[in-house]
Amino acid sequence: MNFITTVLAFLLALGPLIIFHELGHYAVARLCGVKVLRFSVGMGKVVWSRRFGPDQTEWAVSALPLGGYVKMLDARETPGVDIDPADLKREFTHQSVWRRIAIVAAGPLANFILAIALLAALAMAGTTEPSTRVRAAAETTAAYQAGLRGGEKVIAVNGTPVASWPEMRWEILQAIVDKRDARLDVAQPQGGQSAAILPASKLAGLNVESDVMGALGLEMALMRPVIEQVIAGGPGERAGLQTGDVIATVDGKPVADGMALIAAVRSSEGRPLALAGQRGAGGFAVTVAPVFDSKAKVWAIRVATSMIERVTITAGPLEALGKGARKTWDTSVLSLKMIGKMITGEVSLKNVTGPITIADYAGQTARLGPEVFLGFIAFVSISLGVMNLLPIPMLDGGHLLYYSLEVLTGRPLPERIGAYAQRAGMGLLALLMALAVFNDLARLL
Repeated sequence: MNFITTVLAFLLALGPLIIFHELGHYAVARLCGVKVLRFSVGMGKVVWSRRFGPDQTEWAVSALPLGGYVKMLDARETPGVDIDPADLKREFTHQSVWRRIAIVAAGPLANFILAIALLAALAMAGTTEPSTRVRAAAETTAAYQAGLRGGEKVIAVNGTPVASWPEMRWEILQAIVDKRDARLDVAQPQGGQSAAILPASKLAGLNVESDVMGALGLEMALMRPVIEQVIAGGPGERAGLQTGDVIATVDGKPVADGMALIAAVRSSEGRPLALAGQRGAGGFAVTVAPVFDSKAKVWAIRVATSMIERVTITAGPLEALGKGARKTWDTSVLSLKMIGKMITGEVSLKNVTGPITIADYAGQTARLGPEVFLGFIAFVSISLGVMNLLPIPMLDGGHLLYYSLEVLTGRPLPERIGAYAQRAGMGLLALLMALAVFNDLARLL
């Protein structure tokens, strides 16, 4: 079942993004008056097609599901074949260099626009995220050495306000990549504000793909164990536990948070536990007998308890649009910085991921709910836009490089050089794909 979910989530995530990317090329080509011969979802042999519109454009589905393309009337693709004089002005190479730039850039731009729209929609709908309150850290960690003792709430990182744990993590990641200090402005639990500095020396060498927050000693503060859900028919319901109950003790011993309650239940080995705490304005006491969960292979009382403090963040349309645009820009810049560090050897090439890893993440995020899945799609859309802007022949960025040189020199790139560059680009892309698949398989194994 998980495999089917993963495959469907992968197709649902990548398919629309490819279509949207190609629709960007198609729409601007049509606006510029260029004749479009084919719009294909997928690459390789056409397996299904229909023709529509005054130009009888062929809308097709091709055999290889990765990628797609828009085929325009282009004299370079049919050398020696005369183009109908009526269509000559609609041929791609007869367009001005600025129109060609607009057509090529429209694909990645469409991906960025889609990402902004998705992120803005999520911001307007409201997202529930872990808060920025931190728990007590070990004395050897950077967080403790910076003065954090637990209970503080981070309100800004390097001057940028943060309202949730993912926002805080994002800003710290940027500090890691930029090799600079991370200044945390924090609200103290007893009142007042202070600053905690995570020095660049402590951030250096951290792998951005790993648990950087844990490595720094930054962990989410845990809440008192409040019963959020009682599963029907379970031991908790039979014992009389109710939603909203606050567990104070287990067998007379205090429990500080939800994690401590879970630990007590799992270590019970099925022995009945005496739970006591607060219910409304009064107190309560029950005895519950844990049962063994054969699937999770742990003892359980079938209740859900609060673990971490959460906040719901919403924004109005304009604020949400600004947040979406800023997150898209920041993610794009961070992606380019990471690529640059991989080229210089500062970051391992193991960070290059391929379709298998994307499919795995698609499945994981789909199982976590639509909010997380849409955020993942937005991230992939940004990545697709950034990747296509890289100055590699065969990609949109390679063509934009050719046209930029044409703007500077006043003449197009010689066809012979362009042909050599295409071959080199194809080889480089093949190497990158091989590396990505190798890394994917290495993660799986």
